Amino acid sequence: MVELKTDTSIDAMRAAGQVVGRALTAVRRAADVGVSLLELDEVAREVLREAGATSPFLGYRPSFAPTPFPAVICASVNDAIVHGIPTRYRLRDGDLVSIDCGATLDGWAGDSAISFAVGRPRPADLRLVETAERALAAGIEAAVAGNRIGDIAHAVGRICRTAGYGIPDGFGGHGVGRRMHEDPDVPNEGRPGRGLPLRPGMVLAIEPMLIASGKDAYYEAGDGWTLRTADGSRAAHVEHTVAITDSGPRILTAREAP
Repeated sequence: MVELKTDTSIDAMRAAGQVVGRALTAVRRAADVGVSLLELDEVAREVLREAGATSPFLGYRPSFAPTPFPAVICASVNDAIVHGIPTRYRLRDGDLVSIDCGATLDGWAGDSAISFAVGRPRPADLRLVETAERALAAGIEAAVAGNRIGDIAHAVGRICRTAGYGIPDGFGGHGVGRRMHEDPDVPNEGRPGRGLPLRPGMVLAIEPMLIASGKDAYYEAGDGWTLRTADGSRAAHVEHTVAITDSGPRILTAREAP
């Protein structure tokens, strides 16, 4: 069931989204060659603590997971698409990193993700991330009352496919509210004019995931969480929580420039 949020609830979700934005900005600034993924997780934890927020990631255990998630960020490096568990791995020059983070504040959740290169970036990685961000912007632009879920999916997928990138099947965005994951699902590829109608009060996480090789195949790593590209190619993941309003899409997880 899709819950329509009031303006007051959306404002409260914006407060949670601001915490997520600050956490991602802090992690991005801290990420450098030699910094471990666990250290980046601690940076995000401190932002959440200072805001009086909790993490919807920490301890989360969906039906597919063998163990509860042990961190407040997902840290996915190079061929990891999403759901990477922070480890002692220390970032290396040229690594491509995706960080996904959530926050719960006063009972409402926010969810967002960024991708970036560490040290000297590869031009191909910069193109991949730039395309992911364009796909996200296109999806947000389509998130207007009167459109349908398929319009968002088509907008995202068209950007990704036109650029020659792959899209992992079965993974995409979702509703957000009191819980991090709510109805409806928001695919990253679809047919325009199809699916659930978009109405004011719906809040959605739109999150393109791109595979550099153009192939869609992936596999689940041994930790039971991390999804990796089947061919070892690099991946990018970006995300915003967005409210459908009478005046257009409202980004609830906007953040400062790094």
